[in-house]
Amino acid sequence: MISTLLAFVFTLAILIVVHEYGHYRVAVACGVKVLRFSVGFGRVIWRRQATPDSTEFVVSALPLGGYVRMLDEREGSVPAADLDSAFNRKPLWQRSAIVAAGPIANLLLAVLLYAGAHWVGMDEPKALLSAPVPGSVAERAGLRSGDLARAVSRDGIDWQALRSMTDLRWQITQAVMHGEKLNLEVSGADGRNARRVVLALDTLQSREVDAKLLQSVGVGAPFSEPVMGEVKIGGAGARAGLRAGDRVLSVDGAPIADAGQLRELIRASAGTGTDVKPMAWRVERSGQTLDILVQPVAVAEGALRVGRIEAYIGQAPQMVTVRYGLVDGLAQAATRTWDMSVLTLTMFGKMVIGEASLKNLSGPLTIADYAGQSARLGLAYYLGFLAVVSVSLGVLNLLPLPMLDGGHLMYYLFEAVTGKPVSDAWTARLQRGGVAILLTLTSLALYNDVARLLGLH
Repeated sequence: MISTLLAFVFTLAILIVVHEYGHYRVAVACGVKVLRFSVGFGRVIWRRQATPDSTEFVVSALPLGGYVRMLDEREGSVPAADLDSAFNRKPLWQRSAIVAAGPIANLLLAVLLYAGAHWVGMDEPKALLSAPVPGSVAERAGLRSGDLARAVSRDGIDWQALRSMTDLRWQITQAVMHGEKLNLEVSGADGRNARRVVLALDTLQSREVDAKLLQSVGVGAPFSEPVMGEVKIGGAGARAGLRAGDRVLSVDGAPIADAGQLRELIRASAGTGTDVKPMAWRVERSGQTLDILVQPVAVAEGALRVGRIEAYIGQAPQMVTVRYGLVDGLAQAATRTWDMSVLTLTMFGKMVIGEASLKNLSGPLTIADYAGQSARLGLAYYLGFLAVVSVSLGVLNLLPLPMLDGGHLMYYLFEAVTGKPVSDAWTARLQRGGVAILLTLTSLALYNDVARLLGLH
């Protein structure tokens, strides 16, 4: 709990400081006097100011944002000697640059963070596929358990090598978001018998672009041998006589290719009635073949009723270390930042028009949870997580909503087109509307956080 909290606070501190420093640095470069640089809101708990006429740097009690307060005639009287350093007196292009500098700083930070993760390297699951979900796009394409995904292509001409399962999932997500087919080159686990298949991702309904995307496509967890892991004492598996190390050969006469297929059969055993269907397992133990009758128990998983045997199923997947050199890592980081920005905008747009679930919105509780998890996994994972959040913060602030940087840029676009600024009356109305929208989004994100913690999503 403490590590999660510390990781969350550290995450917010980095992102807020970089964002506000972008505003601050460009404001100073444009000759604007910065009165205060604040990390957080509310009561000031730390303050530093070199001279009475210099910028005051503060840390405030509520660390959910920050601000840079600049000299501005709209917020109070300005001495005649300081008029040239007032924000509102600066040319339109300088005001626009100051406002845009915060989100741009977050996007540049994301590039550096992704590059750092690429340089450090991450251990990721090898792109060995488990049995596709029955009736899914992957099954219709002819993918099989144990296939090794080697390369992808959008047009069937330019192919990009896949380094890991993470690469494959990213390519699938992008193809679905753009409503495109995905050409996939696969082979056996030994690299032989290469063939090409087409994932008809363009046939998926746009509303399916949500947290269960990979399940809709049919590409789930990486391949794992159908071998029993730890069996809970007194659980359904233990009562049936299962032991760690048992290799499952078949269930109800159907051959078992991998752990993912076995898990799905166990889940489906609960059915829709009140009784849980018993399962006839054939397992191999110490060179002997045994027939075991397994009676799963039904548990609630959100609104669903699924089967469980209270045992760990499957061995750890094969892992590969993904690491890039200095130049390649930076180039990949820039590409990933751009792709993630486009993906974030696309997803937000789909949520607005109802083509994607609002359950995708996340708030501080989810961020805190992911921050703690990634920090425990290692430096590269935490850097990658920071990059994702930094992209999200940069893109969110560029949205044309009042109260956000993008809203102010829209005011300046209006001024550039008409030759006059937005009136004070309209600014006040738009600000109130912006506050209402942001409060609604924040409340929805917090509700989604709580629902995830309670298992309702």
